[in-house]
Amino acid sequence: MRWNLRMKAAEAGIWKSTEMRRRLAEAGLEISAGKMSALWTGTPTTIRLDDLDVLCAVLECQPTDLLICEPEKVAAAKPRNAAENTGIGQTPVIRPRFGRHRSVPPA
Repeated sequence: MRWNLRMKAAEAGIWKSTEMRRRLAEAGLEISAGKMSALWTGTPTTIRLDDLDVLCAVLECQPTDLLICEPEKVAAAKPRNAAENTGIGQTPVIRPRFGRHRSVPPA
């Protein structure tokens, strides 16, 4: 995904993050200067749907205008064929899954 906040803000005549923050506050979304800076300068790893709703209302756009899909990146990261993952005639390769660690059930 590509985050397109600054381009949509520029199309709406908003050139500075402080102006965007002021308009968000007028629409009912109080946002810290640090969070606004992160939204303005980079791609957020997460965003609350309520916050996205207010951003879209202020910029008069749709979520798809702010979050642009990049299928070519997904295709580039995808393995070429299934044989690469399992090996022909072998048991499947088990790869660790990072994230939440699951607890062991009680004995």
